[in-house]
Amino acid sequence: MTGARLHVFAVIEHANCRIRILGATAHPTASWVAQAAKNLVMVLEDAGCRARCIVRDRDGKFPELFDTVPVDAGIQVVLSGICMPRMNSLMEHWVQTCRRELLDRTLIWDQRHLLHALRQFEEFYNDHRPHQGITTARLLFAHAEPIDRPESNRSPRRM
Repeated sequence: MTGARLHVFAVIEHANCRIRILGATAHPTASWVAQAAKNLVMVLEDAGCRARCIVRDRDGKFPELFDTVPVDAGIQVVLSGICMPRMNSLMEHWVQTCRRELLDRTLIWDQRHLLHALRQFEEFYNDHRPHQGITTARLLFAHAEPIDRPESNRSPRRM
């Protein structure tokens, strides 16, 4: 409760809106951001995900090394356009959701507590929270099987 501002490094998979929290720090130095990029590449490799590109904003906190780490792993880095909020709208939506559903309702004590709360919210967001889309499915679960013959699922009529 020092009033310090903490910066969170999070990524979202556009295909399924799965969020990954990769760290938080009070002072995002170039070396910390570069290490976070290396951690991202390792997390994606461990999960078996094959990312084609990373869309990132034009913040000055991202050093040149941040861009070279994904490129070395075969991932293209795409800079978001200037004044184009829809280009990274999924991440912007998650930030608003996280603020509204977690941070506005929680008193965060320190960096460790923030990471714990964000990890819990990440699990809730990815596993339990229904999302808009096809059948409002949860992210990491299969969609319900379609009903081929609706008449077979009707209960018998009572007379």
